[in-house]
Amino acid sequence: MNTILRKSILGIAGLAFTGGVFAGPVAAHAADTTTSVKPVSVSVSVQGDKLIPHGVQGTQSRIDLNDEQTKNVKAIIAATKKAGMDERAAVVSIATALQESKLENLGHLGDRNDHDSQGLFQQRPSSGWGTVEQITDPEYSTTAFLEGLKQVDGWQDMPLTKAAQTVQVSAYPDHYAQWEQQAADLVAEHWNK
Repeated sequence: MNTILRKSILGIAGLAFTGGVFAGPVAAHAADTTTSVKPVSVSVSVQGDKLIPHGVQGTQSRIDLNDEQTKNVKAIIAATKKAGMDERAAVVSIATALQESKLENLGHLGDRNDHDSQGLFQQRPSSGWGTVEQITDPEYSTTAFLEGLKQVDGWQDMPLTKAAQTVQVSAYPDHYAQWEQQAADLVAEHWNK
């Protein structure tokens, strides 16, 4: 896809986030949660080439999931299947949602939110992702993320963090990588259920 068309698609989809999206809403929210992030060293994928084709990059983080977060994992997987995409797309989606919201379907966080980012993927109504009701619906928000991912030429052959960043345009592009192992583990656990 040529660069101008790609930029147009990304612009139309509202993917041009400004810096600080993650630092505002999720960092403020993270202080309120009892869920802990535990860095772990992982050098080899236990799932093999299908879920982690490039191996994990850097130190991995892991959180314990509550029932709501597990329900959101299942919703992401269901939306991925409905979109006709494979397990790798689910890994990218879940890792992105882990980074953006810790798999919590966040509403507007008031003063702790310097933008209008909401939902699992911290999508913004003002950037064209959809209405508040839409982007706080796990199926809709996952489908919107996957539509953006489909527009990324060669996403299947990219490291996870590059594929996620191309869709999300985060101020913290390398942070997605830390969730790849947990996302792959979750897909391996829930894909065939």
